[in-house]
Amino acid sequence: MSDLPRKAVTRTAKLAALPLGFAGRATWGLGKRIGGKSAELVGRELQQRTAEQLFKVLGELKGGAMKFGQAMSVFESALPEEVAGPYRAALTKLQEAAPPMPTRTVHSVLAERLGEDWHDLFLEFEDKPAAAASIGQVHRAVWHDGREVAVKVQYPGAGEALLSDLNQLSRFARLLGPLIPGMDIKPLIAELRDRVSEELDYALEAQAQRAHAEEFADDPDVLVPAVVHQCEQVLVTEWIDGIPLSEVITDGTQEQRDRAGQLLARFLFSGPSRTGLLHADPHPGNFRLLPDDPEDAEAAEGSETTEATEAAEGSGGKGGWRLGVLDFGTVDRLPGGLPATIGDSLRMTLDGDAEAVYDLLREEGFVKESIELDPDAVLDYLLPIIEPAQADEFTFTRGWMRSQAARIADPRSPAHQLGKQLNLPPAYLLIHRVTLSTIGVLCQLGATVRLRDELEEWLPGFVLDDDEPLTEEDSAAGA
Repeated sequence: MSDLPRKAVTRTAKLAALPLGFAGRATWGLGKRIGGKSAELVGRELQQRTAEQLFKVLGELKGGAMKFGQAMSVFESALPEEVAGPYRAALTKLQEAAPPMPTRTVHSVLAERLGEDWHDLFLEFEDKPAAAASIGQVHRAVWHDGREVAVKVQYPGAGEALLSDLNQLSRFARLLGPLIPGMDIKPLIAELRDRVSEELDYALEAQAQRAHAEEFADDPDVLVPAVVHQCEQVLVTEWIDGIPLSEVITDGTQEQRDRAGQLLARFLFSGPSRTGLLHADPHPGNFRLLPDDPEDAEAAEGSETTEATEAAEGSGGKGGWRLGVLDFGTVDRLPGGLPATIGDSLRMTLDGDAEAVYDLLREEGFVKESIELDPDAVLDYLLPIIEPAQADEFTFTRGWMRSQAARIADPRSPAHQLGKQLNLPPAYLLIHRVTLSTIGVLCQLGATVRLRDELEEWLPGFVLDDDEPLTEEDSAAGA
């Protein structure tokens, strides 16, 4: 079977070759240093060669390898341009495609899960997959009632491959660190591994998607396709056309980029408040930009991005785009919405109240009891990161992302020294990753976003209600 290299020895051999390659390049780099090249130049060359091998291997595998590649891909904005540039296309490919599962395997899964007469459930079924991801692939079809649907079929053995890959990757996570400056790879892999069982459970995914589809049913800005049918290893949802966000990143107009960025930020912050769930897989492959007019949506599907823009402009002008959201396999359950601590600390930081911010971070476990830090230094560390929330609107760029990554990654930087002493409580781990990933996508888009508007509307604690009692920290700040 070519659908998922399932033999553990095959997959392990491919992944095990990565650290050997890293070691070989390190030796090569030492030779270059001895030969007179600067450390910075050699470091960039090593980074480029490492990225080349990493994404080549990840692109050949599904399972955890591809899941890790997708998670990494949203952070390419942090890489130096000479490293990121050549691999942008490869990263985008990871977000949108993978080698397909053989047709006979697809039919076998459908027969086992839907019954031998599964064909009777569809008026049409396309054997060629429309998209492929880390644990399953999607086929376009027409349901027996005439609705166009997306049929997600899980790869046989996906669970074992997912766990095996992530376990293998975690063994040499530290070697991958230089790829994304300022990011600790090991917790990312551990968190992906912890959520394997949830992602494999299509019943949980269907439940999360139904909750979003019902809540956003009449929303003018966000479209979530309804769930049509679900059983083990198979999930059928309504089909939506649109421009993949990866295409907007590569070829979109500035209007499309700005609109996509605004809606992505709106969905990130409004989702938990409205559904009690946080969509936790924000890579570009999971989003579509759709014209408001359904007829123009057909024009957008498979068309040049500029042609789709003209169609949308003709039907709705600047607001003529909606965000289509796919894949609810990974969610964070937040019954009360995003923690008010995030809004409180963000508001206090913007107010410049170093003592109040420090006290709140210590209370929530971001600063451990055994650690003593200078509150003003903590404030200086945080302010550049939250710059997008300071202005009425902010343009996210790869340059800004790189500057933040470099500031935190440079061992000589005070920010690096302070960052090493901060702690990320488990309850905030997924929220932190989703936020960083979303910012990475916004930087890929180069979008100008009114982020503060979304924070004021949806983030608990960011704006104090007139009738809301002041906390001790707020009272002290106003004194």
